[in-house]
Amino acid sequence: MLNDETLKAQIEGILYVAPEPVTLDAIAKSLDGEERERIKTKLQELIDDYERADHGIQIRQIAGGYKFSTKPEHHEVLRKFVKSLKPPIRLSKPALETLAVIAYRQPVTLPEMDAIRGVDCGGVIHTLLEKKLVVTAGRKNVVGRPILYRTSRDFLIHFGLKDVSELPSLKEFEELARQALGSELTLMETAPGAEAIPAVEEAGPAEIPSPEAPAGESSEDAAPESATETEPSQG
Repeated sequence: MLNDETLKAQIEGILYVAPEPVTLDAIAKSLDGEERERIKTKLQELIDDYERADHGIQIRQIAGGYKFSTKPEHHEVLRKFVKSLKPPIRLSKPALETLAVIAYRQPVTLPEMDAIRGVDCGGVIHTLLEKKLVVTAGRKNVVGRPILYRTSRDFLIHFGLKDVSELPSLKEFEELARQALGSELTLMETAPGAEAIPAVEEAGPAEIPSPEAPAGESSEDAAPESATETEPSQG
């Protein structure tokens, strides 16, 4: 049996993540082993807690269930704030797959992305740069000196990551993409004969530089045409 504080915290978490009103029965089912009446008591305590004036949100009973909502007295300022927000980012399947390649192989060049996906990624790179989910990171010291790409600070914000060392498995990344970018797409498919994208554990720390210390000398505002060159490798 959970202690009172933990039980209230778990009920609160359930209500927070639920997109629709949650019934008492559904909460009790998730908290298997806890008495229904005790759950109901702690839920009422949460409702009372959020009714205090120092909270901008409340728990309302809606259509037979319970859901977080903002308080009517704050609607005017909230409406003004919502109007100032940027529209949500939506990505096509090719763009999302290319973003995954960059996230798990960064810094990576366009020819390397093409080889992994088995298709030309030039168009979607432009889209990802426009949406500020990726940035340039200098040039690779090989023939042709292709531009390197890495994920941006905006990428970390959209996916709720402290840094790229927190990247989850590809399957978990799919779910994050659906939540953060409103995508219904699947990342696990690759073109016939194309190399699968490795999980972060397989890539190793050396292949996933911190956003604070990217390869090359470019800034997040750099455009592809103005990408700076990294120093030639030794040996």
